Amino acid sequence: MGQRREPRTQSRLPVRIFGTDQDGRPFSENVFTVEVSREGARLEGVQARVKVGEIIGLAHGPNKGRFRVKWTGQSGSSAQGQIGLQNVDPQKALWSVALPEARVDSFGRQSKGAERRLHPRLKSTSSVELHPDGQTAPIWGKASDLSLGGCFVEMPMPLKVGTSLKVGLWIKDSKLWASGKVVNSRPGFGIGVQFTAMTPEDADRLRSFLQSMSRLPL
Repeated sequence: MGQRREPRTQSRLPVRIFGTDQDGRPFSENVFTVEVSREGARLEGVQARVKVGEIIGLAHGPNKGRFRVKWTGQSGSSAQGQIGLQNVDPQKALWSVALPEARVDSFGRQSKGAERRLHPRLKSTSSVELHPDGQTAPIWGKASDLSLGGCFVEMPMPLKVGTSLKVGLWIKDSKLWASGKVVNSRPGFGIGVQFTAMTPEDADRLRSFLQSMSRLPL
């Protein structure tokens, strides 16, 4: 759909990361980006065992920045050696490639089978409770963007595209429910969920909540 929060640019750029690993030992490594944005980056080839939530340094050419580790790829998985970073100061210029302008991620017609974006998306920090069909235990996460038509849920090990699920969405200290399906899945980042059904009452509550966050017509 966060994920996206803003457009990302796929680009293999040389960077140096440095900081303290999860055992308290200093490290410095030369690695490469997979994709970058103003708000973060995904790296590959990382050997250091870094801790999620830790702040590390990143240098690209003469530019340096501080990043928070959002996720690390599991050992033995296709994401091994990759980490996801969030820029602590996204206003600071860092990358040597042109980046798309930050904007509300609005939907346009896409290929068959993809979600058709009809509603503007807004940045969000709402908690979500997912109940995939066939699973008894709920999955908890955070919606990093939200609209009347769906949301992007951050999770390191995403569900498969096409998975049907119930979505519990916390807004203003209360919870509303929707039926949905996974229409986008990105390992290490999360899933795009399209709402397929919602009661009129919950739809009105969601619309009011989004209108309180933005002056955009919904």
